[in-house]
Amino acid sequence: MNRNLYSLLGYMMLPFSLVRLLFKSINNPNYRQRIAERLAIIVNVPVPIIWVHCVSVGELKAATVLIDQLIDNHPDHRVLVTSTTPTGSRAVTQYFQQRVLHFYFPYDVPIIVNRYINKINPSICILLETEIWPNLIHSLNKKEIPVMLVNARLSERSLSKYQRFAKKLSEKTLNQLTLIAAQNINSAKRFIELGASKEKVLAAGNIKFDQKLITDISTTKEISAFVNKPNVIVFASTHRGEESKIIRSYIDNKESLKDSLLVIIPRHPERFNEVYKLAKKNKLNVVKRSSNKPEKDAQILLGDSMGEMMSYFKVCDIAFIGGSLNNTGGHNMLEPAALSKPIIFGPNVFNFSEISSSLVSQNAAIQVKNEGELFVVIKRLIDNKQEMQELGKNAHKFFSQQKGASKLISDRIKSLLQ
Repeated sequence: MNRNLYSLLGYMMLPFSLVRLLFKSINNPNYRQRIAERLAIIVNVPVPIIWVHCVSVGELKAATVLIDQLIDNHPDHRVLVTSTTPTGSRAVTQYFQQRVLHFYFPYDVPIIVNRYINKINPSICILLETEIWPNLIHSLNKKEIPVMLVNARLSERSLSKYQRFAKKLSEKTLNQLTLIAAQNINSAKRFIELGASKEKVLAAGNIKFDQKLITDISTTKEISAFVNKPNVIVFASTHRGEESKIIRSYIDNKESLKDSLLVIIPRHPERFNEVYKLAKKNKLNVVKRSSNKPEKDAQILLGDSMGEMMSYFKVCDIAFIGGSLNNTGGHNMLEPAALSKPIIFGPNVFNFSEISSSLVSQNAAIQVKNEGELFVVIKRLIDNKQEMQELGKNAHKFFSQQKGASKLISDRIKSLLQ
């Protein structure tokens, strides 16, 4: 595939993308808001801009330290943070308030990205993790605007897909980037294997280790009020299909887990009610976090709230990372590690393969094959507090040893802006 064909497909898919937004707005009305920004119908920005793109909440949280450094180091610039999802948009506003500008990210078709770039005229563009957009990168490169891919990651699965379907386009796009700051050596090698010039690739480390992981005291106190049992097991960022597996296995082991409260936090807000109904259908006592009404007989607390994950981890005894019992590829494991919590995840963690393997090899996490083994491990840890504490201690040690990537990347950005 070349860029012309990619662009043609983009134009053809654009009406369907807009319809998809409207469809998603049925469950989340925020998707209907500010659609014009995605089409580059925005005001001119009359000040020098450092553009940082964080697709959603996870990427934003990872980038907060880096963005704070950019704000402090470049007072003559405004930082523009773009996002794709309403939850990401809300997180930008909540964390940075008026310290940054915020727009939605444009659709990657030439006429839209060219207009968007002309409107904001960035001094540099910083893309997070896997946000490789050929038309955007081409247009920035053509205007001689530096563009970096930071905290970049590339799994074996993604590498094979790029090589199979878009090898030439990927190679050309990667070499239009000014720098690829990869999370680890393995990702750096994969970017080079995909065609990136060795001179453009740096194994900078993972900026997620530099996050300011702060728990809100009042939020943690509110969530603690729901804790009605000695043991609390958090199932974080679960996806469709995982909750049914978790609930089914819990029912099979309910008698031995009568002193445990399950906290299930679906990844996507539009699924909160779906998971609530699933628990009710299985005749379980479930209470919603949003109710603010703790129930002494609750077996499941549904975490139907946003931006409170650190507080959930703070009150738990064991943390299971969702997206790993299905084919999603797992989610961030660093938050519970920072809080010295024992971590469990399923077989599919290909998006976090290096971190997960490091955690397991350092006896800082346990990987299970399925939901049956998951509950076997949960019961074992509940009965063996020493093993639980050792896992948490090792997880925190691993987290503390990985810091420094944000400073390295910030220094590179400073040199490009001089």
